[in-house]
Amino acid sequence: MSDTSLARRVERRTRQRAANRGAIIDAARRVATREGAGALSLRAVAAEAGYAPASVYEYFRNRAELVLALAAEDLSQVVRSLRDSGGTQAGAARAMLESLKASGALPAAIATLESGAAPSEAERLFTGKLIAALTALSEAAARVPLNTRDDQADVVLLAASIVGLAVFARAGRLKALGFDEQQLIARLDRRFAKGS
Repeated sequence: MSDTSLARRVERRTRQRAANRGAIIDAARRVATREGAGALSLRAVAAEAGYAPASVYEYFRNRAELVLALAAEDLSQVVRSLRDSGGTQAGAARAMLESLKASGALPAAIATLESGAAPSEAERLFTGKLIAALTALSEAAARVPLNTRDDQADVVLLAASIVGLAVFARAGRLKALGFDEQQLIARLDRRFAKGS
């Protein structure tokens, strides 16, 4: 077999594996939307994707790895939203809040990471996407350069505050407590104003 023909076979197989992995993730997203990411099972995803359950294990070793893959995609969406947010801290906070409220996989990923069931490769991918989201937040909120550990801590605290708002908003607790998301974002913007 020639080197060219072997290279084409490898390329074709790589593309097919990527397409299959994408189909599994799409199926997992549909199952998670319907049943909740916390209730996601590889068997249900396989059925949704039209694959044998054993086939899914070729791409994801366990449920934890699949949940982290979904959450990593959601973090990529957060990054895209932040990059399109307009360059103000309040705009970045709003964009991040909306993206986080839409994600069902991120809360499930946190539970997965707490359980210690995540394979290290999946955990590294998730952590890389998390770092990208924090970097995008600092850029979108005009908080760069991050020269000190305190600057980095401020971005982490801003992100944690937005995540907390998203959790409360998803659970309907902000309204139940009589708070308006936009007023809280404005307060957050003042609290985390650069230089304060």
